Parts: sequence; structure tokens; C-alpha cells
Amino acid sequence: QVHLVESGGGLVQAGGSLRLSCSASGRTFSSYVMGWFRQAPGKEREFVAAITWRGGNTYYTDSVKGRFTISRDNAKNTVYLQMNNLKPDDTAVYYCAATRDFLRRTSTQSYDYWGQGTQVTVST
Repeated sequence: QVHLVESGGGLVQAGGSLRLSCSASGRTFSSYVMGWFRQAPGKEREFVAAITWRGGNTYYTDSVKGRFTISRDNAKNTVYLQMNNLKPDDTAVYYCAATRDFLRRTSTQSYDYWGQGTQVTVST
């Protein structure tokens, strides 16, 4: 069982930055691929980024490449999402999630555990 808690969301102007954190309980954090997803009002939840067990490989959706960076610290059971040059289209609730299914790391259906989400709002 993994319990995930996100933090770091807020209101920021376009072009600004935020750093999201996701703290995980349990001693098996390093055995999970970790992902960040987001859901805007009226839209489906979508993949944002994922990172492999020791952080050696990262993956991003095209719209955030070059602006967002996912990282993890297994000693702290925490995964991060650094978001730079934010745009109004990035406004959404951001969720972290854990999966053991590396091959389907971009699919919401493959993730076993989810946090409660943190709101990110980017103003013009």
C-alpha cells in the first residue's frame, strides 16, 4: 500500500514557476514508477511526466517538454515536478501516482495509487 500526498500548487502568473512535491508513505517507494498527471475542468485526466525507479529515465508529454522536470529522491520517498515558464493552458489539478507497469506508464489505468491532487492556476 502506498499513500501519496501532493503539495506546492498555487496561483502564478504566466511565465512563472512552481515546484510540486509528492510525498509517499511505505518502504516500497523505490519499486514504483512515479507519474504526474493533470486534469483541467471538463477534460479527461492526462499524462504529464513519469520517472523510473531510480530516476534514470524520464518521460514527458510533448506540451511540457523543455519546461517541466520530474525528479525523485528515494531517500525521502518524494517525487517532484518543477514547472517553469507556466502557461494558462497548464491550469489544472495535478496528481501524482504510482505504478509497477513501466510499459504503460503514460496510461491512467496502469496506476495503482493516486494522491488527492493539488490545484495549479496560471493567470494571464
